[in-house]
Amino acid sequence: MTKAIEKLREYGYELPSANPPVASYLPVCRSGNLLYISGQLSTGENGVVEGRLGDTMNVVQGGNAAELAAVNILAQIVHNGGVALEDIKRVVKLSVLVASTAEFTEHHLVANGASNLLVGVLGDKGKHARAAFGVAGLPLGAAVEIEAIVEV
Repeated sequence: MTKAIEKLREYGYELPSANPPVASYLPVCRSGNLLYISGQLSTGENGVVEGRLGDTMNVVQGGNAAELAAVNILAQIVHNGGVALEDIKRVVKLSVLVASTAEFTEHHLVANGASNLLVGVLGDKGKHARAAFGVAGLPLGAAVEIEAIVEV
């Protein structure tokens, strides 16, 4: 077992199968040494984590949803990118979309769920640039969707 997988287990997760696309796109696209990972929803063993921050979810619940989306990014890297977690050179950037009310202003705190997991699992290679913003809705009613750029 690799160190990254052990760290992932410390967070309470096993590396899941990669989620198939829900529309017409590639889940992972490679260009040179960069992997572009399509938006991963907040899905886990019980399906899509649905909700809207500032309405049906609080920041802690949103952070947990972002954590699930980050786990799904790791699954895409391994299963569709063909790259072991140890071979990641750096997570370059995350774009975190948070389903929220217009009044909600804590998107950055929700995004920390994903950022903290990636740094916890990958160490310094998990540190990244990031954008976090609110949207009126996400596919399948998901609370969080995250896309990533990863150097391999």
